[in-house]
Amino acid sequence: MLSLAYRKTGDLMEAENIVQDVFVSLWKRRESLKITGNFSNYLFVSVKYRTLKFLAKKAAVRSISLDLASDPQDNSTQEYLEFEEIRERLEILVDKLPEIGRLVYKMKSEDKSYKDIAAELNISEKAVDAHLLRARRKLRVELGSFLSCFFL
Repeated sequence: MLSLAYRKTGDLMEAENIVQDVFVSLWKRRESLKITGNFSNYLFVSVKYRTLKFLAKKAAVRSISLDLASDPQDNSTQEYLEFEEIRERLEILVDKLPEIGRLVYKMKSEDKSYKDIAAELNISEKAVDAHLLRARRKLRVELGSFLSCFFL
């Protein structure tokens, strides 16, 4: 896991932090966490997503720093308009999801746990996961085609 995180980040200290964060998170949720599949796969996927989250955060900070340091012209209005267009498109796509998928996606966007969502909608946590997976796949495909047209 450390090797995976290090290959992606290029920073041994950050890779160690990522792996440690995964284990700390597991420890904190040890009593409520139910892993039905292969545990090592779960760990590797957890490290992968923590690494991606770190890289996205790092890229955002770098982008903002570069914009502030090197851009003599302020194009924040254009960027804001582009962001709003993408956000509006996402809202439209979320509204087109099947009802249960839409509810699960919106509740998860509000940082509700699978357990809370399952209890509120009277479905299993596994069903919550399945609906969320389908919703995210559909949104990724739809937004991907939109974004490829948007930035060409």
